[in-house]
Parts: sequence; structure tokens; C-alpha cells
Amino acid sequence: MKFLARLLVSAVSIYIIAYLMAGITVTTVEATLMAAVILGLVNTFIKPLIIFLTLPINIMTLGLFTFLLNGIVLYGTASIVNGFYVVGLVDAIIGSILISIVNMLLSGVLGVKK
Repeated sequence: MKFLARLLVSAVSIYIIAYLMAGITVTTVEATLMAAVILGLVNTFIKPLIIFLTLPINIMTLGLFTFLLNGIVLYGTASIVNGFYVVGLVDAIIGSILISIVNMLLSGVLGVKK
């Protein structure tokens, strides 16, 4: 049940940011849900490995490299999901930051915890 709630919160976060940002577009509800699913899977299984492999770069940049990784993950998700578009890497980085903030706020308001 918590998984479904977190998935819906992520989908709503993506939809809100796509509505507010010109560089991110979502055409259908299905595309929003699919983007949330893929982002969730990548963030759960693949991203920890990528962060571990890029740990020296992350340490040298004091953690700022993580923003680039988050943008790349969002941009990659957009290349996989039909109906979810991100214009460029800068929009993906800004969008990933904003999606994280909205996701955190919605999770706190709705009481959806990990």
C-alpha cells in the first residue's frame, strides 16, 4: 500500500513540475505514471550503484555531482517513456531538483513515509 502511495505522490510531483516548467512536458496520465515507475525503479536499483562508482567525483565536488546524476536519470527516463519529454540536460537537472522538493512536500503533507 505504501508503494502505491509513494508512486502516486511521485506521479503527481512529476505532473506538477511538468505543468510549471516549459522544458518538461507530459502528454498523458499514463506517461506520468510510467515515468514515476521508471524513476522509482532506477532510483532504487541502479542509482545507488552509479553513486558508488562515481564516489571520488562526488567527494571532489562536495556532493554537487549528484545533481548532475539526478538530471541524467530524469533525462534518460524521458528518452524511454513515450509522452514524457525533457528538452535538455539543464532542464532535467532543474526539474529533478524541483520534483524532489515537491515530492518531499507532498509526502510530508500526506504522511507518506519510506
